[in-house]
Amino acid sequence: MDARARMEANRELWQRWTALHVPSDFYDVEGFIADPASRPFDRIIAELVGDVAGQRALHLQCHFGMDTLRLAQLGAVATGLDFSPAAIVAARELSGRAGLPATFIEGDVTTPPAEVPEAAFDLVFTSYGVISWLPDLRPWAETIASRLAPGGVFKLADSHPTLWVFDDEADDPELRVRYSYFGRDALEWEEFGSYAAPGDEHVGTSHSWQHTFEEIVGALVGAGLVIEELREFPLLAWKYTPAMVEREPGLFGLPDGQPELPLMFTLTARRP
Repeated sequence: MDARARMEANRELWQRWTALHVPSDFYDVEGFIADPASRPFDRIIAELVGDVAGQRALHLQCHFGMDTLRLAQLGAVATGLDFSPAAIVAARELSGRAGLPATFIEGDVTTPPAEVPEAAFDLVFTSYGVISWLPDLRPWAETIASRLAPGGVFKLADSHPTLWVFDDEADDPELRVRYSYFGRDALEWEEFGSYAAPGDEHVGTSHSWQHTFEEIVGALVGAGLVIEELREFPLLAWKYTPAMVEREPGLFGLPDGQPELPLMFTLTARRP
């Protein structure tokens, strides 16, 4: 199976996942609709995003748009892009129900449609579990650079590349290396339910790719962006292993007795 076929399989998986995620306790859509201000960004994203009032913001791989609407709530003129038609439909419905205006566009992040104009955004943003779904980061970086207005900023938060080498399925708290940091082959998992709605029903096969820090930074620099800040954290926005514990609201760390490791990073880059 080539990379394009794998990405199409992922799109079909996210179609099914959207139906599971919208009503899930994990996302708590009804709570968000009732009081969006009570469901803000976590601390790390809030610090990364900062003041976006009045900015034209593009949220890549937005799923069904909750973070896009958080940008809108902070005063941004927000646009979300996602490759799942079901997610875009759900995002538009959520926007209307929450009373937070935003534009949602269906499209591939590596070849965005004309509705996502070039050099039109002050901020391009993406976060949490996004890079691993892309086999090649160069087209992704080119999309980011081409959609930023001159002087515009790209902001990213995601799991640390080093974290991917560890076995995330072991029940005991000890971390064990299972995967190559420099692995280039696609990783496949049979998905039962999802990360947000665990279940026994098989919903598809996921395909993901490991990307090193060299590759992430190199793709952005190669697209003409200037890296302004790179931070690493011993925290993650989800439980990567069953033994991880919540260290602060919505952020998890390794259990007591284990040395701290980089679990997540944020990056800021600017188009000159």
